[in-house]
Amino acid sequence: MKNNCVYILLICFFFGIQSYSNEKNPPKPFVVVLDAGHGGKDPGNRGNGFYEKHIALDIVLQVGKLLEDNKDIKVIYTRKTDVFVPLHKRADIANDAEADLFVSVHCNAASSSSAHGTETFVLGLHNNKANLEIAMKENSVIYLEENYEVTYDGFDPKDPSSYIGMTLMQEEYLDQSILLADFIQREYTNTLKRKDRGVKQAGLLVLRETYMPSVLTEVGFLTNKTEGTYLNSTAAKNKVANSIKTGIVDYKNSINLHFSETPALLDPKPIEEREYGDNYDGVLFKVQIAAGSTAIETASYNFKGLKDIERTKEGKFYKYYYGKTSSYKKAKDLLVQAQEKGYKSGYLVAFKEGKKISVNEALKSPKK
Repeated sequence: MKNNCVYILLICFFFGIQSYSNEKNPPKPFVVVLDAGHGGKDPGNRGNGFYEKHIALDIVLQVGKLLEDNKDIKVIYTRKTDVFVPLHKRADIANDAEADLFVSVHCNAASSSSAHGTETFVLGLHNNKANLEIAMKENSVIYLEENYEVTYDGFDPKDPSSYIGMTLMQEEYLDQSILLADFIQREYTNTLKRKDRGVKQAGLLVLRETYMPSVLTEVGFLTNKTEGTYLNSTAAKNKVANSIKTGIVDYKNSINLHFSETPALLDPKPIEEREYGDNYDGVLFKVQIAAGSTAIETASYNFKGLKDIERTKEGKFYKYYYGKTSSYKKAKDLLVQAQEKGYKSGYLVAFKEGKKISVNEALKSPKK
């Protein structure tokens, strides 16, 4: 009986210390900056008489409300009322908060009233005229700012040559931005049954200045009367907001598996000795742990003891990957292992026939 009492006291003491430690060093929240496009003297597009600035704000406030139900997510807004916020200030808010994500919400416009559907942009090369036109339209808001020529180093939204050189600004975060955009687009398409116009790249100033994964999502066309009427309704705003929220949470879970799926590590066998039965044909999953302009030797002592490190050069940056497997379950275990070594921002990437594809696309592949 005496031994049992001592045992119970030791357990209570241990958990008391652990609880005290957690209270003193609470985990850093996952910070999401939500940006409602336009505002104040900038109404955005006025297709069919609707106000883009109001619809975007209503959706953003609802996204924030939904995200705040997650105790480990902190939401910051670039605006919560109908005020004008310069593009560079929106990026400053995200950078000052050391945000994990930046999501800007807009409504689309087109010369054709039949254009409809959703599309989500990341910063990069606009490989067609339509994407350049959207970038020019969204960037033209800087004309409403004082001294915009100085603030944006002579950038002219109407001059295509101004967009040269923008593409490397967010190169380090491109893969994560595409992953987030893909999650959001899948929600629009699969849950809301909206027309999927895809994940695209364009030279958007509001994304250029941020130092984290960032996307600009166009939730529909106000110039399409049916879609504009839909987006102006409370029910539709709530549904769109829920899709954006789910996309953000899915992204967060995909790169923070050490929080959501740590039971996988309870298997006492090393990862190399475990059995995995979910191998996808022709697919290789890897864990991206770092990116930078310097070529680092892939020896384990440079990567906190991790072995099987691969370095590839993509554009002007070197990408560093840990492990490779055709099993999604094993890939998640590898991700947890990398994050426990200190690579908290590591995330999964997928390749098929040597070409990088989204993880979601990889999971559509047939299993072996």
